[in-house]
Amino acid sequence: MSQGNDQVRAHVIITGRVQGVFFRANTARAAERCGVSGWVRNRRDGTVEAVLEGEKTPVDEMLQWCRHGDPPAAVNEVHIKWEDYSGEYTGFSIAY
Repeated sequence: MSQGNDQVRAHVIITGRVQGVFFRANTARAAERCGVSGWVRNRRDGTVEAVLEGEKTPVDEMLQWCRHGDPPAAVNEVHIKWEDYSGEYTGFSIAY
């Protein structure tokens, strides 16, 4: 799950009222504030999917943020799958 400098990768699916409420844009801003790289996108089933990479503490901060989002989002659940850190992202982007 992590390498020598405690780099982690979380693949998350967020359920609830998370589309049409600027959730992706707010996620990207929060990730940049936390210093987390990766991406976020809407899925056809109404959920939001994201990959969060970085040091464990900032990624944990992002996971906490994902559990609430910013109003008017209403998060029901955050499903987290820990994966091997890849280091493939240089920043955070909104995928389409």
